[in-house]
Amino acid sequence: MDHDKRIDKTILFVPVNIAILTVSDSRKSDDDRSGDLLAGRVNDDGHNLAGRAIVTDDFDAIIEQLGRWIDDDGVDVIVSTGGTGLTGRDGTPEAFRAIFDKEIEGFGELFRYISFAKIGTSTVQSRAVAGVAGGTYLFALPGSPSACRDGWDEILRYQLDIRHRPCNFVEIMPRLAESPTQRRGG
Repeated sequence: MDHDKRIDKTILFVPVNIAILTVSDSRKSDDDRSGDLLAGRVNDDGHNLAGRAIVTDDFDAIIEQLGRWIDDDGVDVIVSTGGTGLTGRDGTPEAFRAIFDKEIEGFGELFRYISFAKIGTSTVQSRAVAGVAGGTYLFALPGSPSACRDGWDEILRYQLDIRHRPCNFVEIMPRLAESPTQRRGG
């Protein structure tokens, strides 16, 4: 599918404030290839890099960093890389799910569909997840640069572009923090 054909160039682009979180017990800022790739994509696509951090694959450390960014009005989206596998230390999906107000189930499904075309059945080992917490979008991608490239280039680049049709994540951002009673009119 040619996603670029779904971009309505008559609509003004709206940059989004995106924070990048690397979850790793071994990566440091000088060898964080996946974080570098995502930060580069954020900037190249016209968005604002609102923050960047590396935390160990520790439930509390992940929750703490996510919480800081969720509470920051200058962060609209958090994209993480790493900690989505099956080993005992991989806990990113559990940390994300612990704070989601709503999960975006289709994100992980679509990520694995895209990944299947490239790595076959090995994609079942990916636990990519996404959701909304406190009016902020959260996306957890696997730790490889290839997976980050797939997640950004095939999904996030388009869903974080207000010009994407028929719909996108950006156009509903102002309504993410509505409470159920607000939606019902009470």
